Amino acid sequence: MKEKIKKVVLAYSGGLDTSVILRWLIETYKCEVVTFSADIGQTDSLKNVEANAMKTGAVKAYVDDLKETFVKDYVFPAFRANVIYEGQYLLGTSIARPLIAKRQMEIAAIEGADAVSHGATGKGNDQVRFELGYYAIDPDIKIVAPWREWDLNSRTALMAFAEKHGISVPTTHSKPYSTDGNLLHISYEGGILEDPWAQPPDDIFTLTTSPKDAPDIPEVIEITFDGGDPVAIGGKPLSPANLLAELNRLGGKHGIGRVDIVENRFVGMKSRGVYETPGGTILRQAHMAMESITLDREVMNLRDSLIPRYAQLIYNGFWFSPEMEVLQGMIDSTQTQVSGVVRLELYKGNCTVQGRKSDHSLYSEAHATFEDDDVYSQADAEGFIRLNALRLRIRKLMQRNEAGRNNG
Repeated sequence: MKEKIKKVVLAYSGGLDTSVILRWLIETYKCEVVTFSADIGQTDSLKNVEANAMKTGAVKAYVDDLKETFVKDYVFPAFRANVIYEGQYLLGTSIARPLIAKRQMEIAAIEGADAVSHGATGKGNDQVRFELGYYAIDPDIKIVAPWREWDLNSRTALMAFAEKHGISVPTTHSKPYSTDGNLLHISYEGGILEDPWAQPPDDIFTLTTSPKDAPDIPEVIEITFDGGDPVAIGGKPLSPANLLAELNRLGGKHGIGRVDIVENRFVGMKSRGVYETPGGTILRQAHMAMESITLDREVMNLRDSLIPRYAQLIYNGFWFSPEMEVLQGMIDSTQTQVSGVVRLELYKGNCTVQGRKSDHSLYSEAHATFEDDDVYSQADAEGFIRLNALRLRIRKLMQRNEAGRNNG
């Protein structure tokens, strides 16, 4: 027996799945449905999403521009940590989910809804990310996950349901894989990509030029940082969303940011994903270069040791957890002096650091020079080496003595 629900807020993209879910919720739960669509810079147009939601039966439709919030409060904090999952993935989808869940729950409170719903499948990570976010904000919220309940388990079944109920599904370019996009990246999964040996088709990519077709002339750019966050390109101040959009344009032009990986999903299976993250790839490279002259060695080593854990928390949906609060606080405390300018060259899929400068630089040319200096006594290195070698020497001496006893 279905749990009684009066009003539900649905995370709604306007595509086939969520359009069917909208009507299915009304038919199955006999409830009112409010839709929520987040504009976080995806390439799919949200122009008609409100009208389509109302036509399909929603009592109200929210379409919120969250691009600046997404980059400022979610992307930038993660990139202060040089976040990366399993060595390659810059977490474009994962970082967006807590923002969507948070705003969805705010709307639920505004509308007096007693439930929320999403279109994530029962096999993927997104169901976990959304629902952990919901519960962190309201432990008593009711959650409807249609893919774990209904029998509409194929695209054909969804299309049949849409036709039966007169649901207008936006016509899109047919591609045999699923995509998810925002200002940080676009992902491609499923369909023809499920064979990890199969090469992604040339026409799959939408944000980046093929490195082979990228300009033959390198482009040099400068990114200014303040407190760990980028604030300007070429000396021109830009808002967080506009700055990332410009880096996407530059990186896409030069074929930067393509990744093809087999990753480990939180639910236990491996999944092949193809990603384009042009601006994020440039940003991470630049931020690491800025830190290289402004961050203390031991602080950097400690922070870097926590990157896998930090990335795992985001990937698995624990953005609103107490351990994430502790980690983010520690990471942010390391960034106070990470300010200055980094110069990079963009060329045929590569992003190469050419220079970095900062008023907070810890780099001392007087100490590092190979020329004559009067600030460093090279003779001091002998004692330093002998002290660090002590345990190695004792170990070897013990091995020698033991071998002597055995031979004697």
